[in-house]
Amino acid sequence: MSKQGSSFKDALQNVFAVSAILIAFVVSWLLFSQLMGNPANFEGGNVHGAALQGNYLGIIHRGGPIVPILMTCVLVLIIFIFERAITLSRARGKGKINQFVHNLQNLLAEDKIEEAMDVCDKQKGSLANVMKAGLLRYRDLQNDKELEKDQKIISIQKSFDEATALEMPMLSKNMVIFSTLASISVLIGLIGTVLGMIRAFAALAQSGAPDALALSQGISEALVNTAFGIIGSTLSIIAFNYFSTSIDTYTYKMDEAGFSLTQNFAASLKDK
Repeated sequence: MSKQGSSFKDALQNVFAVSAILIAFVVSWLLFSQLMGNPANFEGGNVHGAALQGNYLGIIHRGGPIVPILMTCVLVLIIFIFERAITLSRARGKGKINQFVHNLQNLLAEDKIEEAMDVCDKQKGSLANVMKAGLLRYRDLQNDKELEKDQKIISIQKSFDEATALEMPMLSKNMVIFSTLASISVLIGLIGTVLGMIRAFAALAQSGAPDALALSQGISEALVNTAFGIIGSTLSIIAFNYFSTSIDTYTYKMDEAGFSLTQNFAASLKDK
């Protein structure tokens, strides 16, 4: 891929990330104001009243203006979970990775380079792309009479490293979003918690009898924001660990297949 094409693709991915965040915020605000803030969720239709009709949407609305931001975090998380799942599914290619690697090892043992490249074309995954780059270099080096044995082995290893370096950005793209959401969800929820507790203590600090309405609203705001913050952070950590493990698996398979090809090539040089 050319540098210009790569830059254009990166620009599109950045636009997607920004658009996803903006759309998530708009949707969250509409859900918060129109759905959760619907007077039907509150006793007597009074959004600012004390009692609820046992409606959890109304309870969440009591969390205050921090709730839409936390909802945005959760929606952004869901969007990028789908994005990573689709991307990694394409990177996995067709069929089982273990079976693909096993087939390549068998073909390489029989020195069937062209057949191995056909298998890579059919698999259409990141591992197949890396292996095909190595196989192309393998075939060229077999007919090279100028390079020494050690130089040929270094050259084929370099081709694997370059092909892997081209595939890794796609695999690890947007992973930073999960780690960021895991941190900021808790912090944003903590801000809402503090604001709710400030309101609650302000109600207690009034002269005479405490304002029970303001006290209940403050505590409700604090707890709702705490819950949303913990939910967002927990889901982000789970998603980050899951996709990180999947990427590590792909990387390990790339290394395993590359090592097999390099060893097979070195063995073929010994036989000559």
